[in-house]
Amino acid sequence: MTPSARPQSLRSPEPSRRVLLTTGSSDAHTWNLVHLQLFLEEHGHSVLNLGPCVPEELLVDTARMTRPDLVVLSSVNGHGHQDGLRAARALRGDRATRSVPMVIGGLLGISPEGAATRTAELLDAGFDEVYADGTPPTALLRRLGELGGACTGRAAA
Repeated sequence: MTPSARPQSLRSPEPSRRVLLTTGSSDAHTWNLVHLQLFLEEHGHSVLNLGPCVPEELLVDTARMTRPDLVVLSSVNGHGHQDGLRAARALRGDRATRSVPMVIGGLLGISPEGAATRTAELLDAGFDEVYADGTPPTALLRRLGELGGACTGRAAA
């Protein structure tokens, strides 16, 4: 088979990154996490999925141990704004994790009213990006591709 006839890989041309994936401490949903994990892994990234209802202390401890390239919080229950603020304050308040890039997305409030205020508060708390509900997961690939610095290649798990 000639090089031009090889099937195209799902992997992105960007280097593999380590992603720490979770929900907030009040969110018991898992399907969003499984979907994102499989999507990111199909594109060559290493994902440590902490699962649902992750307390902030566990998030910070895990980020300290694994040194991810990106922390991703995904919310389905409509309380992502409150959970995200606590998570951001915990991660940004710890010397070892304060510079780790982090994003949040999904259902961040229980109504559309106040969405702009919620977004501004999450950005002020330290999130690098806030994705509205319905944002395609390819936005994460773009964010991962924009990360500066060399990736160590070390697995997140």
